[in-house]
Amino acid sequence: MFEHYGPKTEGAIGGRVNGVMISNGTGPSPAYAQFAMQERGRLLIEPGQEIYEGQIVGIHAKDNDLTVNALRAKQLTNFRAAGKDDNLMLTPPVKMSLEQALEFIQDDELVEVTPNQIRLRKKFLLETDRKRASRSGD
Repeated sequence: MFEHYGPKTEGAIGGRVNGVMISNGTGPSPAYAQFAMQERGRLLIEPGQEIYEGQIVGIHAKDNDLTVNALRAKQLTNFRAAGKDDNLMLTPPVKMSLEQALEFIQDDELVEVTPNQIRLRKKFLLETDRKRASRSGD
C-alpha cells in the first residue's frame, strides 16, 4: 500500500467519511440479525461470531455512528410456509489487516489485536458512557 514519502500537499489529511455500526449486546451474532443489518452498511463480522457491547460490527452507509442489535434472533412460530425459511444471502464481511484497521479508526475508537482476530471497538463500550464523553468533549 505504501508508495513513497513526499511533501504534504495543501489541505487537511482526509479521514473516514462513513460512520460505524456498534453492537448493543454480547453474544453470538446470528445470520438473521446480520441480514437485517447489511442494508444499513457493510459488515465486519461473520455469522455466529462472538461479539460484545461496544464492538464495531459494520461500516454505516451514512456519516453518523449507529448502535444496532446484532444479536436479534428469528422469532419461531408454529406455522411454517414453503420457501419461507430460505437461506439468507449475506455479503462477505470486510476483513482488515492491522494497517488497514489502524488507518480506519477515529479518535474515539481502538483496535484490538489477538492471536486469532483483529477487532475494532469504541473507546467507551457502553452507550451511556459514549454519550457522556461526547457531551463533555473528550
